[in-house]
Amino acid sequence: MRFHGTVGYATDTETVPGVWSEVITEREYYGDVLRQARRLEPSSAVPATLNQDVTVENRFSIVADAYAYDNFSKMRYVGWNGSNWTITTVEVQRPRLIMTIGALWNGNTA
Repeated sequence: MRFHGTVGYATDTETVPGVWSEVITEREYYGDVLRQARRLEPSSAVPATLNQDVTVENRFSIVADAYAYDNFSKMRYVGWNGSNWTITTVEVQRPRLIMTIGALWNGNTA
């Protein structure tokens, strides 16, 4: 299956003297969906909830550019299927980067 979506990168920026914040920038990439999987986990909420948490374990292979290689440690999320998903691992396999996603991204976006 083909993939086209955004990848969010976080850069630490000093917003006021002594205060640092993550600023998100997005870039678009093309590639392939290597794996589609999901996992149900018992909720870790206190008090316990009735519904289980859904975690996906999808893997994406993108054709990386120089920016992606230089900043793969700053990748935070992938825009896929109408939502942003947290990137849990990034593997370098030139000329591609292999990303695994997990839970929904709840942080800042661009």
